[in-house]
Amino acid sequence: MSNYSDRFWKKSWDDGLEDLDPKLWDITIPEVFRDTFDNYGDNIAFSFQNKETKYAELDKMSNSFAKMLIDNGFEKGDIVGINLPNIPEYLISVFGTLKAGCVVSGISPLLSDVQMLYQIQDLGAGEKKVALVTLDAIFEHRLLNIVSKATDLKLVIATSIIGSFSKEDQAKIHAVRELPTGNVTPIEGKTVLDYWDDVINKVPSDPVKVDISPDDLGFIYYTGGTTGPPKGAMLTHSNIVANLRIVSTWLGMEKGNDCAISGFPFFHIGGLCFGINCLYFAWIQVLLPDPRDTLTICNAIKKYKPKVLANVPSLYRLLIDTRKFKRLDHSALEICVSGASPFPVDAQKEFENIVGEQKILELLGMTETCAIFSMNPAVKQKRLGTVGIPFLNTDVKIIDPDTGELMPLGKPGEICVRSPVNMKGYWKKPEETANTIDADGYIHTGDVGWMSDDGFITVVDRTKDMIIVGGFKVFSSKLEDTLTEHPAIGTIATIGVKNPDRPGSEFVKAFIQLDAKYEYDGNEEALIADIQNFARERCAPYEVPKLFEIVEELPLTAVGKVDKKLLRQ
Repeated sequence: MSNYSDRFWKKSWDDGLEDLDPKLWDITIPEVFRDTFDNYGDNIAFSFQNKETKYAELDKMSNSFAKMLIDNGFEKGDIVGINLPNIPEYLISVFGTLKAGCVVSGISPLLSDVQMLYQIQDLGAGEKKVALVTLDAIFEHRLLNIVSKATDLKLVIATSIIGSFSKEDQAKIHAVRELPTGNVTPIEGKTVLDYWDDVINKVPSDPVKVDISPDDLGFIYYTGGTTGPPKGAMLTHSNIVANLRIVSTWLGMEKGNDCAISGFPFFHIGGLCFGINCLYFAWIQVLLPDPRDTLTICNAIKKYKPKVLANVPSLYRLLIDTRKFKRLDHSALEICVSGASPFPVDAQKEFENIVGEQKILELLGMTETCAIFSMNPAVKQKRLGTVGIPFLNTDVKIIDPDTGELMPLGKPGEICVRSPVNMKGYWKKPEETANTIDADGYIHTGDVGWMSDDGFITVVDRTKDMIIVGGFKVFSSKLEDTLTEHPAIGTIATIGVKNPDRPGSEFVKAFIQLDAKYEYDGNEEALIADIQNFARERCAPYEVPKLFEIVEELPLTAVGKVDKKLLRQ
């Protein structure tokens, strides 16, 4: 039985790494960013559609946003929902909200009206004032449908997808491109403002003074709600600063003139933390409102020569299939961060054949841990197919989810983590918090994995995604990784379907999206038989799928994960 408490994985850390002094995150986010804003003001903070914004400008604009909140009666602890894609207004709003002592919540623009209303009302809970930063198109076509029921919503700030451009440039863009738009109109009982005309270009940009502490909430970010309604993970200033300090130390990043490009949306915790880390490094980041627009990504890579890319595996696969991406010079690229879902080893090798070996950096995290707590080493040999080793200042244990007993090394169990990035708890859900954080302060992640004797973690499933076949556990991500090696399979997702003849047992069902390069003759029966034979040669008998469905496209979540919840429905 392993003694995880001795943290034997530290021997696999890059040379020179040690745990950090916890005093380093005894500071608020606005305070920790003063160095970036004061000493790197002339550096470019972000580029959006080739329009560049400097750190000094971001600092001033976020001051105006903070003053606007205070002028409209928002107090420390009130909440600002940011309902935008990755455009400049998102980052301005984040820093403005934090400077005002308020709390940021990302609200996905892809939510339905009902889901959006749920989050707004859950945030307010009849106790807090809520503001919403949204697009004009969402305002007219979505928000107006629910606003009469959004009793805690007091303030709406609307922009357009190209609102950060001058009126003259906006007219030129609209002349050549069709973009979603909408009319912004008064709402009875609510204050409605134009983001640029009424806030950034009008409100003074002097710093505001609000007394906030490291233990105060900075963010409430919602989990996907695999079971039950989504839950808001409460993340403090200290949590986020710990993430900044640990990640920058782990990666050995220096402040200055490097560039990063990410397809993760800011309304997802991975996108938020990656974006904030780039700003902490005083780097340029390229903002991508549509991460599937591979041509824009390729043009940005050509222009800015990024040091770091960050994407979910499905977006990396889109790049693999993009001819222009293969022809680019990737010599400046050092790190390709991959997270949120499994990245089959064969696909990783195919990607590294294009960009160079030892550049993919797989990681593991969740909303409840500020996106990350385990990562492959930045310098030492990376191990494809693993999510690396636990971070600095981090404890991990792997347990039997049924008994709570520690699992031996090499045996799968539920991954549990204790770290300075662990959330405070779930917003207004003490019972859910108690079910997730144990008495020793470990978050039970719901991920099933095993640890090698040198500390590398391999994730094999989510506890909720495990398939039980005749009493045997089938780990879907491990099975999918194996079956992806079949030449016909581009992407695969497996789920359990109840076996009507054996209560408590399931069949394995595979949903298959064919590889674009595979020459399919239309004979589905022969193809399925071939895949089954392939599976029998490589898998245990109980792992072989009994049911198959060939689909044109697998449904994806907002961040590009395969949506198994939808497949089960």
